[in-house]
Amino acid sequence: MGIRKLKPTTPGQRHKVIGAFDKITASTPEKSLVVGKKSTGGRNNTGKMTMRYLGGGHKQKYRFIDFKRNKDGIPATVKSIEYDPNRTSRIALLYYADGAKSYIIAPNGLEVGQTVVSGSEAAPEIGNTLPMANIPVGTIIHNIELRPGQGAKLVRSAGAFAQLTSKEGDYAIIKMPSGETRKILAACKATIGSVGNSDHGLEKSGKAGRSRWLGRRPRNRGVVMNPVDHPMGGGEGRASGGHPRSRNGLYAKGLKTRAPKKHSSKYIIERRKK
Repeated sequence: MGIRKLKPTTPGQRHKVIGAFDKITASTPEKSLVVGKKSTGGRNNTGKMTMRYLGGGHKQKYRFIDFKRNKDGIPATVKSIEYDPNRTSRIALLYYADGAKSYIIAPNGLEVGQTVVSGSEAAPEIGNTLPMANIPVGTIIHNIELRPGQGAKLVRSAGAFAQLTSKEGDYAIIKMPSGETRKILAACKATIGSVGNSDHGLEKSGKAGRSRWLGRRPRNRGVVMNPVDHPMGGGEGRASGGHPRSRNGLYAKGLKTRAPKKHSSKYIIERRKK
């Protein structure tokens, strides 16, 4: 999965860097795994805007992704690698031996025709999902559960991966993409390999219109607002705006916002790097 840098034939093409779709093998999704998706435009049931800077965008369909991978011991063949407008990673369509179909997040190196399997008996190979108690120490993993059977919650975006660094009793020690080291129950499942489409971070939209296609409206800075609208607004000429803060007055840089008595703090061995 590479990227394409376009020739500067127009101002919008000049800085545009987009992902190459060479690894995608199907253009239409599996009909049984797709549902219509309604866009709110950032407005509530009375039509009042409750979330700013949302609206517009291309019509999208939602693809159901199997984050649980609970069909243990049943091999599945990768039928196609597809684009998903709802996430940065690519998705893979699986055909199980018992006739079921499902989508999973496509890891790096997964090819059409490959066989993947889940369960405690599965081999630690790319695309296979198994409990972390059965995964060798040092393995690169993604799609990690926080509670057994809950479904994957962590490390799901393009190019992301975590590493299983050690095991202590009932817990596995994971080094997260943020640099944080934390404990997770070893009974929780994870998928082997890193998430595909790792060049996503190199993409550049090139023009404002591409953001509009994604449903993002123009976002104006607090420093250009009036004092009634933002704590950093107002002043004669181009005033700097004072200490960076949010619209409701919380400091934006340096203020720790994590709850001091948060339940998960006891599982965090080392906090993420600043």
